[in-house]
Amino acid sequence: MIDITLDNFQNDLIEASLNQPILLDIWAEWCGPCKQLGPVLEQLEVEYGGRFTLAKLDADKVPQISQQLSQMFGVRSIPFCVMFSGGQPVDGFVGALPADQIRQFLDKHVPGAQEFEAQQQEDEANAALAEGDTLGALEKLQHAVATDPSNDDARFDYIKLLLLEGRTDDAKVAFAPVIDRAALVRRFDALQRWMDAIDFAAPPAGAAPALADLDARIAANRRDFQARFDRARLLMAEQRWTDAMDELLEILMRDKAWSEELARKTYVAILEVIEPPKPKVAEGQIPPDDPTVATYRRRLSSIVLS
Repeated sequence: MIDITLDNFQNDLIEASLNQPILLDIWAEWCGPCKQLGPVLEQLEVEYGGRFTLAKLDADKVPQISQQLSQMFGVRSIPFCVMFSGGQPVDGFVGALPADQIRQFLDKHVPGAQEFEAQQQEDEANAALAEGDTLGALEKLQHAVATDPSNDDARFDYIKLLLLEGRTDDAKVAFAPVIDRAALVRRFDALQRWMDAIDFAAPPAGAAPALADLDARIAANRRDFQARFDRARLLMAEQRWTDAMDELLEILMRDKAWSEELARKTYVAILEVIEPPKPKVAEGQIPPDDPTVATYRRRLSSIVLS
């Protein structure tokens, strides 16, 4: 539980709610119902095990904030509770409600227990990766997927890391539960195209074309789009992402619609794979772009829109 003042309002409430829902309890010392509600909220914060943070604001000490929120929601009395999420006040309730009704309110805005645990594991995995602990990150992501199979972000990150580590068979096992959604979810489509490229590059011995052979075909006919596409797939399998996109751009500059836009779709898949996670920002703000992704996205747009 935290107390909100004018000094910490921006950091501890607005910005903090980008990462976790925060329930703001607006109260006053003279308010009897406020004193009834306070212990109930504190117990619920413990019960929910970190899935939301309870913040308290004394309406008499910080009238600027309490009055603004009251006007925003058309409320004239306290206790008044406001849920902050994503840097914004999103919902609220008035009065000393019983615990069951408050649980119903909370459950509309806070993650479920399994979802929350999976999110924690994913955050810990990102921290492990930042420290160079790939094995630890894989273990965290595997646990996140097992805890909350519907967490598409954790599953994408898990499969992606397995592929980066060359564990293609393990990646395919993790991908199997969502394979039917690959055509509908762009990130899963990207993984499918990457795995297809790996399979293309590693068929039975002697069956895959060599880069040198493809280079010779392209030198003989710069419009040999199949050779260029095969070359791009070999580069994808080697995780030479920008080289692969450069090859796909060569196709797009000559024939944007070749093979039902296969070059464009594969190019977009690579962008999806190499784009790092976006940092959380307040609503209305734009997170910074990765320079490489931004550059290659502009190159694609300049060709597609020309």
